[in-house]
Order: sequence, then structure tokens, then C-alpha cells
Amino acid sequence: MLSTVTTKGQVTIPKAIRDIMNIQANDRVSFTREGDRIVLQPVKTLKSFRGAVKAAGSAGPSEERARAKAAVAKRVQGESE
Repeated sequence: MLSTVTTKGQVTIPKAIRDIMNIQANDRVSFTREGDRIVLQPVKTLKSFRGAVKAAGSAGPSEERARAKAAVAKRVQGESE
């Protein structure tokens, strides 16, 4: 897929690539140089995990925190595979 660089150095990421990488508006991305290639990767922030865990309701704060950490870790592991 081709894209054009604007005079401001901006490039539009093609929709097919955004869909594959699950890149949404206002997401952050990272550029890494690997030899003669540039690799683009989405960067996940804490905000992107909002709503990842459904509250159980009756658990205390420490138990909810432990559940949230486990759910986020599982999600991150799934996205990195």
C-alpha cells in the first residue's frame, strides 16, 4: 500500500492497516528503525484499557484492583501475540 507524505511530514495510515492494527483516532503510535526499515506500532496507554474490566460489585477495592490487573495483563498478552 502506498501513502503520500505531506509538506508537513504527515502520512495517512491506510484504513486496512488501521483495521489490522486496531489503530483509532487519537491513538499514539511508535516508529522504530530496524535496519533500512521503519516499523510502526500502536502504543497502548492506560486510557486505552478503560472498560477492560467489569466490576463485580461486592468485592473490596484491593480485590477489584487485583482482578483489574489480571484482566489487563491478559489483554496485553493477547494483543502482543
